[in-house]
Amino acid sequence: MSRPRRIRPRLLAPSRIMRDTPRRAGGGWHREALVERARESIAEGSHSFAAASMLFDRATRERAWLLYAWCRRCDDIADGQDHGGASVEPGTEEANAANATDRIEAIRILTRRALEGHPTADIAFDAFGQVAMEAGLTLGQAEDVIAGFELDARGWRPRSEADLMLYCYHVAGAVGVMIARVMGVSADDHDLLDRACDMGLAFQLSNIARDLAQDDAAGRRYLPLEWTVEQDIEPGQLMKPHHRQEVVTLVNRLLDIADRHEAVARYGAARLHFRHRWAVLAAANIYGAIGREVRRRGAAAWDHRVQTTRFEKLGHIRRAFFEALRKPEEPEEWPQHTRGTLMIRARMEGAPAPMPMTPLRED
Repeated sequence: MSRPRRIRPRLLAPSRIMRDTPRRAGGGWHREALVERARESIAEGSHSFAAASMLFDRATRERAWLLYAWCRRCDDIADGQDHGGASVEPGTEEANAANATDRIEAIRILTRRALEGHPTADIAFDAFGQVAMEAGLTLGQAEDVIAGFELDARGWRPRSEADLMLYCYHVAGAVGVMIARVMGVSADDHDLLDRACDMGLAFQLSNIARDLAQDDAAGRRYLPLEWTVEQDIEPGQLMKPHHRQEVVTLVNRLLDIADRHEAVARYGAARLHFRHRWAVLAAANIYGAIGREVRRRGAAAWDHRVQTTRFEKLGHIRRAFFEALRKPEEPEEWPQHTRGTLMIRARMEGAPAPMPMTPLRED
């Protein structure tokens, strides 16, 4: 009697055609779809940045939108919000803290996958993968920005001016460096990258000055503790009426720093191509006007949130055109805090060093 023949299990697909999912920038999305979604995101999230970005050439404009979509999505995930709206994940303080840690880890995982060309199931991260491939953005640059979201997520507060500037570097200065790379600035042109960082720092300082009351109501404080102690402002009393004049003093000090960073950023912009220079100066005018209006209002600056109208934005854009035609004078006073020193401190403070990864090549 013959033995029954042993039947081997058959694979569902021949092994010769089983391969890893091919890596593609943008997670497999058509670039046009990524750009359109990014355009919708910036139109909803930042009228000022949207207005300035229209001055770029098409390729640069689309890359700026793609980068913005990632920044906006990271910010929303970190805060549990949608385009800066109300929190979508209410809960106890302990639960929210645990959720915040998980959300930051999710941002890191999705960002790394996007840079490696894997689909992320989130179009904003896929958009980042696309612009990173096109502009040569790195995981290290992304980690510098993510570290800022992590500081907010864990309720970090600055003790000193140096702490404040480190925070501004993470949430805005590092983004400015990415924007410079999007504009085609070489990774070796450290002077222009420094000036791009300065512009981001100036923008963030103006935003902090404008949003002081709003942040205080949300339990956030960005004025250094050492500053408030010097003014004898008790904890939790920052926006109380009896301290309004002391707050004006501190905000003017904040805006003085912003002005110095804006001045050197404008000086550096003279080296950019005309349309890039025009866009950068337009953004400087729009965001700088926020700080200047806060300073002008004095103690009444936080009675109503400072905003720029569409007509005012057009005026800032028009003025930037003529500014872009002139060569600026070198500033008399340069900022104390530089991109180099802030990057060094970021590493000393424990900003995570990026893990090595296989570079993605466009097929």
